[in-house]
Amino acid sequence: MKIVGLITEYNPFHNGHLHHIREARRVTGADTVIAVMSGDYVQRGVPAFMPKRLRAEMALKCGVSAVFELPVCYASGSAESFAMGAVSLLDRLNVIDALCFGSESNDLEAMSLIARILCEEPSEYTHLLRKYLKDGCSFPAARYKALSEYPETSSCADLLNEPNNILGIEYLKALKKLDSPIKPYTIRRLGSHYHDTSLTSDGFSSASAIRSLLAYSGSSLKTEQYAGSFENTSFSNLLGDLEDQVPASCLEMLKDYHRVQYPVYQNDFSIILKYKLLNKHPESLLRYADVSEELANRISGQLDNFFNYKQFCELLKTRETTQVRINRALLHIMLGVKKDDVREYMEGGYHFYARLLGSGKNQEKLLSHIAKNTSVPLLARLSDSSELPDAGQKMLRNDILASNLYMSVVTDKFKTAFHNEYRQPVLKV
Repeated sequence: MKIVGLITEYNPFHNGHLHHIREARRVTGADTVIAVMSGDYVQRGVPAFMPKRLRAEMALKCGVSAVFELPVCYASGSAESFAMGAVSLLDRLNVIDALCFGSESNDLEAMSLIARILCEEPSEYTHLLRKYLKDGCSFPAARYKALSEYPETSSCADLLNEPNNILGIEYLKALKKLDSPIKPYTIRRLGSHYHDTSLTSDGFSSASAIRSLLAYSGSSLKTEQYAGSFENTSFSNLLGDLEDQVPASCLEMLKDYHRVQYPVYQNDFSIILKYKLLNKHPESLLRYADVSEELANRISGQLDNFFNYKQFCELLKTRETTQVRINRALLHIMLGVKKDDVREYMEGGYHFYARLLGSGKNQEKLLSHIAKNTSVPLLARLSDSSELPDAGQKMLRNDILASNLYMSVVTDKFKTAFHNEYRQPVLKV
């Protein structure tokens, strides 16, 4: 059995993801695909557009054999934290032969070079980085400028202008830091740009464009504006527009669960976030991941101008602090993701369990293979978590709370029954 690992969000699943699964099998020679997927919150620091189990089911219907949940502290972290959390989970399963990720450049050699420099941090590069940080650049901007001037990477620093390249470099860094035997592969991202908000004619539209179209269909349930050139049309016509953009099985799920479990927006959590912020003072905000002293003071100083979640994020943005960093900081405050806890998890080996969201119906041999080889417990039922160490119990409680909060918003918005995370079964597709 040769297994390739994928690191995913599937927010939502589309043809580009299906292409990734098929190409990952082809280029690696693998016969089995395992995905590590973000749960109910994604790396941009916002809630996922639809619940994790819907997205996992889409993946399982399209060729993934098993889906494991990435703990929320990593799923909502920086690119470096997200990558290290996901790669270390694949590594600790001890069954993954290859990691295949998409990139705009499809240049594994150049990305590996940048990853090596970022890991080794040679003095000349470090000096340049500190210089640009001191000049007031955000960390991503300072890193790009430093790599552009560093002789060994000056010719390929532009790779950092594309989001999938950036994540790919972080995956390579993580493999190197872990001294992992997993072999990396990359395939070229097809179709539109990651941030494009309009559908393309080639069938490879971005998740952003698909979310924009489905958000437009939200009507009175829409709590956030999305860009996109969409005319006023019925939901059935919108689904028709997506026929060439998503696999048929996913299209059916988009139809069945629309206004039942999705769409979910950042602003749906506005009152929850404001309640959390009203109970905090600047010093207490510093406990949470991605919150600096300057940002904590700005949050407290601007709280009277809070109208909704997204507006408040935009209000807090400065030249030195990116919008995504602010998204993540506020999400971590809302979910209770604390710096000390994340540090404890990292020092403890990043993971204390591998939580299975779902698998194919005939994957007993695969799950048995994982259970025999993994260095962390394979967690299929939450009732099996009693033997986890204290740090693992804490990580799992935070994941459960985050998911229950998400589903509480879903059930309140769409007036559907609430199912506690403890009662959610493992998917069998």
